Order: sequence, then C-alpha cells, then structure tokens
Amino acid sequence: MNPLVTAYGALVLGIVSEVIGSSLLPKTQQFTKLGPTAAAIASFIVALFFLSHALKLIPLGVTYAIWCGVGMVLTAMVSVHVYRSPLDLPATLGIILIICGVVVINIFSKTVAH
Repeated sequence: MNPLVTAYGALVLGIVSEVIGSSLLPKTQQFTKLGPTAAAIASFIVALFFLSHALKLIPLGVTYAIWCGVGMVLTAMVSVHVYRSPLDLPATLGIILIICGVVVINIFSKTVAH
C-alpha cells in the first residue's frame, strides 16, 4: 500500500478519535463521571497515536491544519446533531471557510507530497 495513503488513513483515524473524545467532554460533567471521562481520555490518546503516525510522511503544519479544520467541522456537526446546538450564519460561514482552507492546502500546496 502507498505510504502516503497509510499516513492519510492514520490522520483520518486520529481526527475521528479526537472528535469522539471532544464529543464526550459534555458527558464527563467536568470529569466527575468516570465512564465518559475514561472514554474521552482514551479517545484522545488514540488520536495522538494516529497523529504521530501521520507525521511520518505529512509535514506538521499541513497535518495540524487538516487535523484542526476537519476536527472542528466534524465536532460542530456532532454538536448540532447530537447535542441539538444550533449554528448561526457566521458559524456556518466560518465552517465553510475552514473546509475551503483544507481543500486548498490539499489540492494546491506544494508542501503536501501528492
């Protein structure tokens, strides 16, 4: 398998794990609930494990930009769908700009090895 595909796969798994951990934070009730707290911490550990594997081939700046951008968008989607937190127009526009930024980095940047 192409090592770059493996690196991006690790990045995706890291992002998903981070979104799971972030999405569990309200359930921890300020870390007073043991089960959700343990699950959130475990999710963040898994996320960092996969992030470290993505960094073998993808530069740190690009990896972190994708990590943050996609993670924010997915976490916002979980917030809307699971926690019923509405997004206003500025938040929606910001999310669209984040998506555009991630696309620009991946398609046009010479920093990313394609």
